[in-house]
Amino acid sequence: MDYLIAVFLGFVEGLTEYIPVSSTGHLLLLSHFLGFDSQGKAFEVLIQLGAVLALLSLYFNRLWNVLITLPSSPESRGFVVSILIAFFPALVLGVVLHDFIKTVLFESPQLICISLIVGGIILWAVDKYAPTPTHGDAMRLSWKTSLVIGLFQCLAMVPGMSRSGSTLIGAMLCKVEKKAAAEFSFFLAMPTMAGAFAYDVYKTHDQMSFNDAGLVAVGFITAFVTALFVVRGVLNFVAKNGYGIFALWRIAVGGIGLILLSLGH
Repeated sequence: MDYLIAVFLGFVEGLTEYIPVSSTGHLLLLSHFLGFDSQGKAFEVLIQLGAVLALLSLYFNRLWNVLITLPSSPESRGFVVSILIAFFPALVLGVVLHDFIKTVLFESPQLICISLIVGGIILWAVDKYAPTPTHGDAMRLSWKTSLVIGLFQCLAMVPGMSRSGSTLIGAMLCKVEKKAAAEFSFFLAMPTMAGAFAYDVYKTHDQMSFNDAGLVAVGFITAFVTALFVVRGVLNFVAKNGYGIFALWRIAVGGIGLILLSLGH
């Protein structure tokens, strides 16, 4: 039964990681209601690597081109600097607050539900009333804009706020066009999620059993395959429809979660 749940959670991870609905919030709530528990909540973090590698495979050619042109291209160097600047705040806070996040915030389903609802309301408002975009290329953002987006990403330390949702809100407030905001969020996800994965392995490797590793592998593969399909469609969808539907999704999930928790589940 645990392996069936691992497949289901891997599917949810791949489905929700790159849309602003909080994949971690969904995984933690589902794990709570399904009675699925991994040591130190390692499973919920480690399967995210599958979604990272799916994204990397889809953007490999563009990223490879950036890498090989770094010595000669100011644009490539500027892009790398912008990603590193945006990544830095989450790197620092993630290391400093890791134990608090995992042992306190991750253990509060009520907080996750409330964060989903609050984040959904904010996302809806920003999607509807954001200032007119002036930036249309995710690979040409200034370091100041990147820093602001990186600071917004830190909101995702609270499970349920959503890493992609937080970065998208920050980007749209900085006048980044919606499709470009989604793409920058994709690029920023790679070092952020890879870093979270590496640090979580470092912190919890001595607690993981062989059975944990098998569950992670199943969830990882499912997340990888699902994310491949999701990422392909996200950019075109948000360019045409915006993020309103995801805001409603968040509010609905958070509301249902609070109802179930009030009933003693």
